[in-house]
Amino acid sequence: MNKKQTYKYTDDIPTGTRVTLSRSGNRVNAFIGESKVTGLIATGTRQRSFENGNDLRLDLNRRWEEIPSESLDTLSVPAAEEVEVPEGHNEILNFIHTSYSLKPKSLVMKELKWKYLIRSAVRGKNIMMTGQAGCGKTMAAKSLVNALDRPDYYFNMGATQDPRATLIGNVHFDNNQGTYMAESLFVKAIQTPNAVILLDELTRAHPDAWNILMPVLDQGQRYLRLDEKADQATIKVAEGVTFVATANIGNEYTATRMLDKALLDRFTVIEMDILNQEEEHGLLNYMFPNVESKLLEDVAAIAHLTRVEASNDNPRIESGVSTRTSVELAGLLFDGFKLEDGAAITILPQYDSTGGVDSERTFIKQIIQKFINDGSSDELFTEEEMDS
Repeated sequence: MNKKQTYKYTDDIPTGTRVTLSRSGNRVNAFIGESKVTGLIATGTRQRSFENGNDLRLDLNRRWEEIPSESLDTLSVPAAEEVEVPEGHNEILNFIHTSYSLKPKSLVMKELKWKYLIRSAVRGKNIMMTGQAGCGKTMAAKSLVNALDRPDYYFNMGATQDPRATLIGNVHFDNNQGTYMAESLFVKAIQTPNAVILLDELTRAHPDAWNILMPVLDQGQRYLRLDEKADQATIKVAEGVTFVATANIGNEYTATRMLDKALLDRFTVIEMDILNQEEEHGLLNYMFPNVESKLLEDVAAIAHLTRVEASNDNPRIESGVSTRTSVELAGLLFDGFKLEDGAAITILPQYDSTGGVDSERTFIKQIIQKFINDGSSDELFTEEEMDS
């Protein structure tokens, strides 16, 4: 601070800078090193500090505070407490960073995201897997369970018609016991230390389910209230429990709901990647090594072309073929079906036939036709289907 410098405005002065004070006649002057900054500090502030035998400095809130004149010339920001490395930390690090070998080959997921998934689970985070339908979200979640070798519980939130019964339980009456609460499997799950709880299709769940889950997922609360009555006990979430949710987020998914922002903020979000053509071909080759590689390459190419089209500014189709559909089609090839027949029963029903030659289904047929060379492709365009 001894270097002479010009300070025209208070904003030019760095936080924590010490200002020394000295009296000249009736005036109290202020200096930063050799630079005079008297005019940047209110007269009353300078005089009061000088009379108290103090100097001044800018605190973290950019306000002038008094400090003993013999204090250091920089703001003494409280030093961060040294974090004690917990026992077993090195083992955890080693597990996280060598965990890619635990990822099944049938799950195509980048190494960084897999390690982040493992780390989030090990650290007890709530994890939300997002991505297009059929991209491997649920498979990734189940692979995580297998990699951790922990107790696991599965709940299909999209199929839950009665959220309260699924997440809390039902009230029953028995002649011997009278009225009693039969707790749900979910209540047992959250009381199981180190359990991994999969909440599949969370975006399809009823909002009542979200309301019940709010305090369960909140790191500051972590409890489940069985009843709103004041005298009802609350169930605490056990140590080390990890929640893994899957969600389809986007306008193309029917029966899905936009997640409440407060609920979404309770999760660490991991987005599954859409496979490119080469990755998809490699996956299909791995899963079906007995199917001719060229046929599997065609399947991957068909899926890729649909995804490219769906991502255009003015697409002719709303969504591309998912990896799940590609795998199903490859499975039909393995079972002796022809490519055109397999595509007709796995891909075409997903696309609207309204509009005849301008329909989504016709566009998909045109893509498939490029990969059929035995003359049978004409069957894809019967007059009956074109009129449907």
